[in-house]
Amino acid sequence: MPPTPITRSRFDAVLFDLDGVVTETARVHAACWKKMFDDFLREHARLTGRIFTPFDIVSDYNLYVDGKLRQEGVRSFLDSRGIDLPFGGPEAPPGEATIWGLGNRKDTLFMTVLREQGVDILEDGMALVRHVRTLGLGTAVVSSSKNCRAVLRAAKIEEFFDVRVDGRTVDQLRINGKPAPDSFLKAAELLGVQPARSVVVEDAIAGVQAGRRGNFGLVVGVARKEDEQALLNNGADIVVTDLRTLMA
Repeated sequence: MPPTPITRSRFDAVLFDLDGVVTETARVHAACWKKMFDDFLREHARLTGRIFTPFDIVSDYNLYVDGKLRQEGVRSFLDSRGIDLPFGGPEAPPGEATIWGLGNRKDTLFMTVLREQGVDILEDGMALVRHVRTLGLGTAVVSSSKNCRAVLRAAKIEEFFDVRVDGRTVDQLRINGKPAPDSFLKAAELLGVQPARSVVVEDAIAGVQAGRRGNFGLVVGVARKEDEQALLNNGADIVVTDLRTLMA
């Protein structure tokens, strides 16, 4: 049986994650994380005598990094390897041996790729965005990325979202990032809608966890990585592989 479509009678707004839902930069992000972490891990192994074990672009990315604020992704992965670094601050030089320094190195790599290659749009995701707007529903993009606006502009889709809550917003408001529900709850507040009358659309485990913890009316998992069961286990009400199936 196909998923029940998103309708105006049931919902007032749809809150979309960005990467992996409406734009395809997840592979680029993962590749940039791998290069940054492998460079660091290789040097760390040389200095400490530990065996170099590279960052796994599938398991490590999905478990520790995907969907989280950049510095939280760095800390989560390093914790998994038993590596403790100073937190540092936002102005840390890229590559410095701090949480912020490694995160800033990853950001530098990503912005270079963004300038050189641009952004691909996921057609099913944008089809749903356009559809729910024609129904009169509010739309928000809720992303952990501090480069969210740059990606929206590169993809020429900024105008399709009434509200943007991203990594910069989280820092400015001092709220918690995903998997906490705060960023989604803030987007609903800015749209003037109730979470129970709102839909969360996410492809990341941290994202569906956030949607479930925020008691949103519907949490949709988008299985871009053959991870249907993981999304269901972590809070998705339904999982789809094509978002057009949610259009009436």
